[in-house]
Parts: sequence; C-alpha cells; structure tokens
Amino acid sequence: MRFIIIGAGAVGLRTARVLSQEGHEVVIVEQDTDAVARARSAGFDTIEGDGSNEAVLETAEIGSTDAIGALSSDLNANFAACMVAKHHGCRTVMRVDRDYREEIYRDYADEVDELIYPERLGAVGAKNALVGGNIRAIADIAQELQILLIEIPSNSPLTGYTLSEVELPGRARMLAFGKKDNPLDIPLSGESLEAGDRIAVLADFDVLDEVRQLLGREQTVLTGAE
Repeated sequence: MRFIIIGAGAVGLRTARVLSQEGHEVVIVEQDTDAVARARSAGFDTIEGDGSNEAVLETAEIGSTDAIGALSSDLNANFAACMVAKHHGCRTVMRVDRDYREEIYRDYADEVDELIYPERLGAVGAKNALVGGNIRAIADIAQELQILLIEIPSNSPLTGYTLSEVELPGRARMLAFGKKDNPLDIPLSGESLEAGDRIAVLADFDVLDEVRQLLGREQTVLTGAE
C-alpha cells in the first residue's frame, strides 16, 4: 500500500518507520526545513511543503495514495490535508490534540475516517505498564469511553460458560473474542470461555471497575447466577 504522512515530528516519523518496515511505500510531507533534513537522513522520501496545500499533495502523488496520515501538531493543517485527501478518494487519519474540546473532536470525526490522540494512547500504555496484570486498556476513544483487552485468568469462575451467559454492566459491549493463542475475531454467543481466552470490551468509564470485576477477577457475576 501507499501512504502519505503529514508531519515529520516524533509521531509522523515513527509511523512512517513502522509502515516502511512492513513493506509499504511511504512519502512524508513536511514544511520545516530541519525536520525535512532529519526525515531524509532517516531514509524517507520527503517533500518539503505545506501538507494542507493541494498542489503539494499532488506533488506527493495523492491520486495514487491509499491513505493519508495527517499527523502534524497543527490541527487546522491536518484537517485541511484530510479534506483534500478525501476529495482524492483516500482513507484519512487525523491527529488531534487533547487540549481541544470534546465537541470539536466530534465535529472532525464526521469528516475523517479516524481520529487519533497520541498523547492519550501514550498515557494508556504507561498506565498498562504501571498496573500490570491481565487487563490492558487498548485506547481511550472518547472522553468517556475506553476499550479494554481482558485475559480470562486461570482461577476465573467464568470457565466453561458461553459468551451469551456473561452480562456486561451498563452499556458495555463485547467487540471481539479470541481463544488462547488465536487472533481476536467476532464474538459468537455460543463460544465457551477458558483460561487464557481474551475479550475486547468497549465500556463507559463509570462501569470500568464493574467490567474488571466481572471478567478479570475472581469475584464474578453471571447471568442467572445466585
């Protein structure tokens, strides 16, 4: 696949490196001369210019690009780049700053394919490392929502029960389910739980503790249980 990355900062360069290592074609667009030099010295095909400018993106061959990652620190430039890319039929991923209000995120979310919050993701990773255990937060996807990846412990009373017999609190929902050592897939109601199985759950912050109690610890409540 072919990707354009807007911004040669830490987030942009790291993303470009990962994509390149997986064999994808990557072009970086950056307007800061020093950042352009760093990107080129790292071996990336880099165009110096404003990533929100359609002519610059056309120079980067936006018409033959699969997706654009607008990952600079300038929210307005990121949005403009995504709108140009959308016009050219590209998938659009836009970086936003947590300092902006949540309602602004929602406005942008209607116009781009996906929003990312690098600072929030970094905080989630740090929390996982500090807390440890069999429950990991994958991401805070909004101010009040988090995705958890929970591994069923060996002493869980859930062992042997099916997914349909697990009642999650509030508006929490199972997003994916994976048997031990297998990839995550669509959760099917008849699948049974065993130690080592993993469940991805979307939950409101106010019920996270209940979800952890239900799926990740010994104290568990099941549908119909006494």
